[in-house]
Amino acid sequence: MAWSRNDNALEHLARLGYGARGLVYCVVGALALLAALGQGGSAGDSKSALRAVLGGPFGVVIVGLIALGLAGFALWRLVEGVTDADRRGRSPKALAVRGAHLISAVIYAGLSLTAARLAFGIGRASAGGDGVRDWTAWLLDQPLGPWLVGVVGLGIGGAGFGYAAKAWKGNVTERLSLPSGSERWTCHLGRFGYAARGLVFLMIGGFVLAAAWTQASSEATGLSGAFAALRAQPYGWALLAVVAAGHFAFGAFGLIQARYRHIDAPDLGDADEAVAKAMRPSR
Repeated sequence: MAWSRNDNALEHLARLGYGARGLVYCVVGALALLAALGQGGSAGDSKSALRAVLGGPFGVVIVGLIALGLAGFALWRLVEGVTDADRRGRSPKALAVRGAHLISAVIYAGLSLTAARLAFGIGRASAGGDGVRDWTAWLLDQPLGPWLVGVVGLGIGGAGFGYAAKAWKGNVTERLSLPSGSERWTCHLGRFGYAARGLVFLMIGGFVLAAAWTQASSEATGLSGAFAALRAQPYGWALLAVVAAGHFAFGAFGLIQARYRHIDAPDLGDADEAVAKAMRPSR
């Protein structure tokens, strides 16, 4: 789908967001692949990828643009979840997808904030902790903490099954307006990426469920921990290399989405009104 003069601001932000997310996961996959092949570096998460970009040429500018893009992506996910911009309907499956979009909006808003802080020189010297472990520890300290952590773990695992199902069914290009002749390889690229994401989400969900069972936040870990667990298996370097390549494919597919995804975005004013209406307490 080509850009046009009539595209509204939200559509531009959404496309920038898909591109920013794609770039981040390309870097995540590339760093993990290099680590698997013993070429230096380490297999880390999206925050590690941002720090790697920051250390490269024009790093501050690129990370700043990524921050803007991720903020746009978070806004688009919020609009998708609240207004049903993709016209998914109100079936249980559609409502689950819209709910996942709302959670995604929170996650990418947080990552956007991290990127902005790095671009402005805040917290650059910090090596950063494991975000999953940190919020697991916080949840465990709350009333009914283990149950809350368990629910989160089930949600992450459910997202993993969702990614895996999308990879299996092969409907990853259904919302793309691709040039003729590119559908097949784009579909394979997307399915590979979604399969890799599905695997690590299932692993992370399992780690979080283990933390809920043992009530020990040390059991929980995020993407970097999943990579480390893969590397520790027999022939782990090969497993990590495949999953790392899958994350690079997921990032590359995101760049394709930035260009060719069908985005029927409402005007920002209409979107703001819909979001405000959805968040207004009912009487």
